[in-house]
Amino acid sequence: MIQEQIDLSLETETIEKTLSIIELIKSGGLAGQLIIALLTFLLVVTLYIYIERLLTIKAASNVDPNFMNEIKDCVINGNFDAAKALCVNVNSPVSRLIHKGVSRIGRPLADINSSIENAGKLEVYSLEKNVSILATISGAAPMIGFLGTVIGMILSIFEIANSGGQIDIKLLADGLYTAMTTTVGGLVVGIIAYISYNHIVGRTNKVVYLMEANSVEFLDLLNEPT
Repeated sequence: MIQEQIDLSLETETIEKTLSIIELIKSGGLAGQLIIALLTFLLVVTLYIYIERLLTIKAASNVDPNFMNEIKDCVINGNFDAAKALCVNVNSPVSRLIHKGVSRIGRPLADINSSIENAGKLEVYSLEKNVSILATISGAAPMIGFLGTVIGMILSIFEIANSGGQIDIKLLADGLYTAMTTTVGGLVVGIIAYISYNHIVGRTNKVVYLMEANSVEFLDLLNEPT
């Protein structure tokens, strides 16, 4: 009988100490729930921007290896209209830069180079659209979580100060739950946003390198002696 009571006591203690994530958030009080809701919103924004930019950059990096060879043949043969049509059909950052260069053929090489550079800046700006938001979230999310930590500690201290010597463990625990859950939430969102930002920047740099390499190849083509 005594052993059964001990086993029942241990089982009850185990159940009491087991909390799901939702129960943990609910135990954090209104302040903690509001901050967790804000962090959840930031996480959704992060994932949306990351996936959208990743698909855009992936599409931008798909360039036919024979594209520049076909452009070269058209330019050498003086068939500039065919070169422009090829660029329009491909419709990628690289093709748009080459299209800008082909449309300027006949002008000084410096002017062609300048027009390609300007077009390249616009393409890079388009590729980096909303990426700065990821950087902002990666820095702001941990601070928002830390704000929840401060609020939770203030609530705990308030309960201790007004306990009159009778500390309510339940109310004290609510403040601590607020502090811990928001800290973890802020760090998780911040880490995800930081990794997403750096991955997108790395992929963008590869596309920028691809644009520069093809632009240089095109300018070298125009600079070849006829």
